[in-house]
Amino acid sequence: MHPQLQRVAQPEAEVWSLYRKALTLLAAIAVVFDGFDIQILGFAIPSIMKEWHVTRADLAPVAGLGLTGMAIGSIFAGWCGDRFGRRVTLIGCLATFAIATLATAFCGNLIELSILRVLAGMGAGGVLPNAGAFVAEFAPPRRRAMAVLLTIVCVPLGGMVAGVIAARVLPAFGWHMLYIIGGAAPLIFALVLFAVLPESPHYQAHAEGKASLRDLFSPELRRDTLGLWLAFFSCLGGIYLVFSWLPAMLTARGLDIASASDGLAAYNFGGVLGVLMIVVAVTAIGSRGPLLIAALAGSASALALLWTPGWLLIAGLGVHGLFVNAAQTCMFALAAHVYPPRIRATGIACSAAIGRCGGILSSLGGAAIIQRGSTAYLGVLGVAFAVTFAGLAIVRNHCPGRPD
Repeated sequence: MHPQLQRVAQPEAEVWSLYRKALTLLAAIAVVFDGFDIQILGFAIPSIMKEWHVTRADLAPVAGLGLTGMAIGSIFAGWCGDRFGRRVTLIGCLATFAIATLATAFCGNLIELSILRVLAGMGAGGVLPNAGAFVAEFAPPRRRAMAVLLTIVCVPLGGMVAGVIAARVLPAFGWHMLYIIGGAAPLIFALVLFAVLPESPHYQAHAEGKASLRDLFSPELRRDTLGLWLAFFSCLGGIYLVFSWLPAMLTARGLDIASASDGLAAYNFGGVLGVLMIVVAVTAIGSRGPLLIAALAGSASALALLWTPGWLLIAGLGVHGLFVNAAQTCMFALAAHVYPPRIRATGIACSAAIGRCGGILSSLGGAAIIQRGSTAYLGVLGVAFAVTFAGLAIVRNHCPGRPD
């Protein structure tokens, strides 16, 4: 066994060592790039519309195809992660979406953009389940939820970074440069991971097992799987409605491109704060109460935006992002807790894939929703997170809190 693996192939009760934290950081950085890529099209849409003389309706299928790629990539990469290892699958997915994103900078029409978004989506969809499984298996059980949360929080963190960069890059250099940055940086980081990242010792211990989708519906897991799938479908449907169409909606209301990018950045910044808050709550009292509160508050905050004055809208989006991103990221930690190591990547990946299906639906319908105005847009968000609350209430095996 590799010397580094010997250091972690010890009883699960071992403390969360500096070495394990360093590996968590590497996985988290990969997820930052994933969050950047997931949201990059939303930032670029207004500029692409102007340059290519296309409408929001023309771009709706592109957003939907990207999420279709993510759903396919999520399931396939989850299966690969359980069969061939978290390390090789995570690095392969990172490199795939990096190359496709970099190539997007040089495309010139909707067909090329659609093909590259599918490829990028397939890679991006596989990063989260394998990063989540990798981190969960290096963390001791009492720190597992915290480790996964601190990793998954990097999705909105990546979106926040993308918003800050987009607000500066788009007006000065255009959307092509945004894609160059979004592709080159993760490609370099994939090479770094190839050089330093070990394989999960828990994967090695269970490598002889064969994960099956049927295992997700065994008697002890059936209820939790159904609850998770309902929650993921509605939650990611709402979140991707924001990721894909919020800048377009804000520009339609008269904001400039930089201000619209700042609105999505505020949403993601709120998400980062929300996840940091829910980490503390889940560690102390478990996941059930904090998750249900976050989902319900996400629904209420979306509806409250209907009566928020224009000058407070950006701040209101930050508050909404706080609750819904806290719920979404904690759901990945919940899935990592629900499923045992042998099917952990598959379980997380299938939940994420169901969520991407919700995202596909909201992305394809986003243009039509925006045409009906902000009342319809925010009303759909409110309903989505009410359904998320119902799904999370169904789940029985929530993460426990810190023992007294």
